Parts: sequence; structure tokens; C-alpha cells
Amino acid sequence: MEFDNSFDVPLPPDQAWKTLMDIESIAPCMPGAELTEIVDDKTFKGKVSVRLGPVALTFQGTASFEDVDEAAHKASVKAQGADAKGRGGANANVGFHLEPSDAGSTVKIHTDLQLSGSVAQYGRGAGMIQDLASQIIGQFADNLSKQIEADQPAVTPDAARDTSEASPATAPPPPQAAAPAQVGGMAFKVLWNQIVRSIKGLFGAKS
Repeated sequence: MEFDNSFDVPLPPDQAWKTLMDIESIAPCMPGAELTEIVDDKTFKGKVSVRLGPVALTFQGTASFEDVDEAAHKASVKAQGADAKGRGGANANVGFHLEPSDAGSTVKIHTDLQLSGSVAQYGRGAGMIQDLASQIIGQFADNLSKQIEADQPAVTPDAARDTSEASPATAPPPPQAAAPAQVGGMAFKVLWNQIVRSIKGLFGAKS
């Protein structure tokens, strides 16, 4: 199945690109994800916990950058993982690129996802997968924005004064690591979106 998503980053493309390519730094922003090993500068291992309907799954696998075009702020990633309990696997080819926007930058993502084994049955509804992806990316964007804001130095009235009159600068406290988002509430949101979609389909069929 294929689907598209997008999110905003409060940085211009050049800065947003550097931030997004720092996988070790942004990994804690991804809901349910844990970076377990950096193989090299283009290959990473980790695990992701998600919920498809009533079933909780944990995928362990590898993600690798296939093509990276820094000038165009464009890249593609190949990821593959298997459920820790042997219930199937997932393979994904993900392409993304950055575009300038009023907010700073917009990241546009195209995903080609293939599920196998029992996992394919749990996620057989394309709408459920798309809803789950939207929820995860939305939480990731929120966490990333908070992390970026924490990294920005505070601007105070003293900063506008001449340095000879200003008090000695005090180093800002180190930003706190962004806590991984919780996935628990997603199941209800995904289920609710499925119900709404079904109701719309039902009334559409009768009209």
C-alpha cells in the first residue's frame, strides 16, 4: 500500500535538513521508537512499538538511506523489520523532501509499505494504516518542534543592549531530552476514524 503524509518544521530548509538527518538526536521524538544501534552514517537499527486495532506489535529491524541529495533536500530510506513474537514483518520504501513554507519548512513523505504474515491481517485495512501513520507523524512533528524550541537560545532585553552595559551572559541550561510519545491513545483515535469513515460510507451508499 502507498500513502502520503506531510508535517511542518519551524526551521528554514537548510537548518531543517541538518536537524532531520541527525537521526540520533531526533529518534526520541518518534512515538514508540527506540534507536538501538548506529551501524554507520547511513544505516541504523532500532525497534518500533505500534498498535494495529487491539494488537500490540514491536518491530525490530534496520533502516538505511538509499539516496541522499543534500542540495535538493531529498532522500529515500529503505526499512525492514520483523515482529518480535514472529507474527510477521514489514518492509517500507520511504521518500521525503523539504519545501520552504510560511512555518519554515514542510516535509513531504511518500511511503510504499508491505506487510507480511499475521501482521498483514491485523493491518489489512489501508485506512487504519494511514490513520496510524498520520497519528505517529503528527506526534513526531509536535515533539520535534518542542525539541527545536528548547534548543533555541532565549532572547532577552539585555541581548539588545551594548555588551559593555549588559550583565555577563549566562549559558542557557541544556535542553531536556524529548520524552518518547505514548502510543496508547492512538488505538482509540484510529478506531474512531474507522467508525467515522464507515458511517460516511453508509450514508453515501443510501443517498
